[in-house]
Amino acid sequence: MAFLSNRRRRARLVLELDDAALSQLLKSLQATAGMIATTDLYMAQISRFLDQSRADWDRRTHQLSVLAYRLSESHGPRAWATREPRNVSALVLSAWAQLERGRSRGRLEDAAGIADSCLRAAELAPEDPIPWVVLLDLSRLECRRQPEVFGLWNEVLTRDRWNREAYLSMLRYLGPEEMGSRIQVLDFVDAVRARTPANAPCAATELTAQVLQYHSVLTRGGVEALMARNHWSHASAAQALTRAAHTWAQPGFFHHAAALADLNLLAYALMAAERRGEARPVFEAINGTVAAWPWSVGGDPVSEFEKARNRSRTGV
Repeated sequence: MAFLSNRRRRARLVLELDDAALSQLLKSLQATAGMIATTDLYMAQISRFLDQSRADWDRRTHQLSVLAYRLSESHGPRAWATREPRNVSALVLSAWAQLERGRSRGRLEDAAGIADSCLRAAELAPEDPIPWVVLLDLSRLECRRQPEVFGLWNEVLTRDRWNREAYLSMLRYLGPEEMGSRIQVLDFVDAVRARTPANAPCAATELTAQVLQYHSVLTRGGVEALMARNHWSHASAAQALTRAAHTWAQPGFFHHAAALADLNLLAYALMAAERRGEARPVFEAINGTVAAWPWSVGGDPVSEFEKARNRSRTGV
């Protein structure tokens, strides 16, 4: 991961995080929108871009997830997949964009079509984990039973052992808000912590689980919400936070594509726990690049980030 300079920068929401090439592509796509032969330009730009990350599943997963989100309301991904039905990038982007559109609207228009695109992509590129990542997310939206979902999870791990998107997807699936329970979350986190390298792309799974649990307390309202900060004094939460605070912000520790999103998570958790002194170097490493979650839980993510960053500079 390439951290930005130490000079404090104004906070801004950046879905692509520090992926400069992805940022440039998004700007180029926006500039060509509405032009004659946009589909041809669109296909050429994205295809050329994604060809560069074929050997890096972590980077490619991040890039496709951002593109799918940003292009979820565009006809481009589906048009590309229709014109190039044997292009793996086109099939996966189209499926993921449809999934994101369904998630935002609260309903899937063509779940069978999404699954078919992913399975065709998996057949064309058996080594690629990303069709299985999208199928895993699809199975969550459809509330599929656990044996089927674990089967998809294993397909991802066979191809990409530490796929961040897959671990975080399974974490939410196993929670009580979806198809699991608090006990299943604890068992999953324990297993992940025991076998995962400290700087793996999925290293934030444990801390994400703690933040989700903290949020579940907040949503209860009343006295429990007022006392929610006590969550971070529990041994499991405090230890997870301490392990992350000691290492994550060190230059060169993280190398995965979504490292800045994980640092946003750490800064948020440290501030929720009132560990301001430890949060300051994390905010310095982030240097204003805001990830929407978890800041969006409190309101506008940029405003919430700025308020927390300012508070981190006062007290201990």
